[in-house]
Amino acid sequence: MTVNYITDAVRGVIGMRSDWIEASHAVESSEVRRFFQAIMDPNRRYWDKAYAAETRYGAPVTPPGFPVHAFRRPPEQADDPFDNRSDPEFDGTGRFMRLGLPKVPVPLAGILNGGYEYEFYSYAKVGERIRCRSTYRDIYQRTGKSGTMVLVAIEDEYASDSGRLLLKSLNTQIMR
Repeated sequence: MTVNYITDAVRGVIGMRSDWIEASHAVESSEVRRFFQAIMDPNRRYWDKAYAAETRYGAPVTPPGFPVHAFRRPPEQADDPFDNRSDPEFDGTGRFMRLGLPKVPVPLAGILNGGYEYEFYSYAKVGERIRCRSTYRDIYQRTGKSGTMVLVAIEDEYASDSGRLLLKSLNTQIMR
């Protein structure tokens, strides 16, 4: 018998949106360098100030996917994410899908990343601050070979501190 996990409480979080959350620091050229080296795209618009000044961007910009990776623990956050490792229920992650969004009230223990879709709008620039807000777009249930799973679709919007939209991502999280 299949359990229906999509309760009124679950339906109640669909559409919830977080406030804008700002990355703990502005975009730094050394971060951009590490990022474009990691993705193996050394385009001059990311690092050559003279070249970038002559482009339509007017200054060095980040690779398109950079805003997603701009959010890390701030330096003043002293708590260690592995402080709970002695708890037998701890799996290395929190049960919050995104900062500012409530937990999805589903009693399934595992969470898998089901993938991302991206829409790019604009490049972030060195010195800008990046903001993000998240929305639960949909939560639905499927039955697979390993049993029942709940899929959570989360839209993240990334913008510059001036409000210029940088990118949107749609992430599917799988609870099983």
